Amino acid sequence: DKIAASKKKGMWMGGNPPLGYDCEDRKLVVVGKEAEAVRHVFRRYAALGSVRELKDELDADGIVSKARVYKSGRHAGGIPLARGALYHMLQNRIYLGETVHKDKSYPGEHDAIIDRVLWDKAQAKLSANRVERKTGGGAKDPSLLAGLLFDGLGHRMTPSHAKKRGKRYRYYVSRPLTTNSRANAPAGRRIPAGEIERLVTRRIREFFGDRAEAFEAINRHVRDAAEQERLVERATDLAEGWPDLVPAELRAILLALVTRIDVHEERVDIVVHAIRITDVLMNDPMDLPDASGEVLRADCMILTVPARLKRAGLGTKMVIDGPAGQGRKGKPDPSLAKLIVKGHVFREKLIKGGGASLGKIAVRQGVTRSYFTRLVRLTFLAPDIIRAILEGRHPPTLTAAKLKEASRLPLGWREQREVLGFD
Repeated sequence: DKIAASKKKGMWMGGNPPLGYDCEDRKLVVVGKEAEAVRHVFRRYAALGSVRELKDELDADGIVSKARVYKSGRHAGGIPLARGALYHMLQNRIYLGETVHKDKSYPGEHDAIIDRVLWDKAQAKLSANRVERKTGGGAKDPSLLAGLLFDGLGHRMTPSHAKKRGKRYRYYVSRPLTTNSRANAPAGRRIPAGEIERLVTRRIREFFGDRAEAFEAINRHVRDAAEQERLVERATDLAEGWPDLVPAELRAILLALVTRIDVHEERVDIVVHAIRITDVLMNDPMDLPDASGEVLRADCMILTVPARLKRAGLGTKMVIDGPAGQGRKGKPDPSLAKLIVKGHVFREKLIKGGGASLGKIAVRQGVTRSYFTRLVRLTFLAPDIIRAILEGRHPPTLTAAKLKEASRLPLGWREQREVLGFD
């Protein structure tokens, strides 16, 4: 076809040209200053062999993405290069003077920015790192969440260990605690590695195993019904085979999927790069680049696990909330469930209200402003409380009338549990 023939000839078929090039008469032309920045990226990666270290160095040097100005006057780009963008750049054969069509490369009509020797060095490093990820780097107990974990104040938590009576204990420690004493860093965390790793991996497995939850995420990026069904089946298969995954495979999935994990006082937030969900299901996670920690909020979804931090000696224990999680599923109370569902419907109407006042939106829904407000407040209940209500595992004393009366609930999840009888 004409498009394929044009690509094979090296003609630029639209879209934004990458850093280092501009488009003139449908052909790529080298932009000198940008091209030197691209060469610097390749040289430093070939020397460092680590995209994380490369990004830190580029940020310090002020090297940013390609700046663009659209016809509307809108500015874009000119921001620090994310890790995902760096992985893509390092594997982009356009810089080698080639053009790619259907996984095949052809000589292009544009000038190369990277020579073959430097290209091969960078690819060798990428390949070596891919193998290391696949084998787990030889570590007996790899730190699955290294580079992903942050405490409630935003400090990175780094892997650490201690030996007691010949036994090795692994932890994740807030960075301030690695350079200061507990007295000088009272808010620092020291969490047993196994506990937080089990909590995170269990939640991700539950996500893939929940067909409704997986479909909702897939539906955001895949519109074809047949493809949606196929991906949901792949998600189910992944969840079922989760216990058979080796640490290196778990680590690859986490790196490809998760941008960061925030450990708060009463919950753990797992921030997932939403579009990567389909990537993980369609490809070998070992071959995917790390999810960037700088993804736009609109491209993220958060998997929350209610879990409290409890001091235990010099460290901290993760206590997964039990009141709403204990016992078998009961019979849901239709009246309670209806309030929760209606509250979320009202909140969605409020968000998409187009600037209309709360009172007007309430009138459109055929309810009073007071009733509308009380139900919207219910959407701020702790996730474990909502789950317990929908699964019929709430305290017998919690009725629809009590929930409506208690709509002016505190925002703190611990206080909510006390008010509603979960503690």
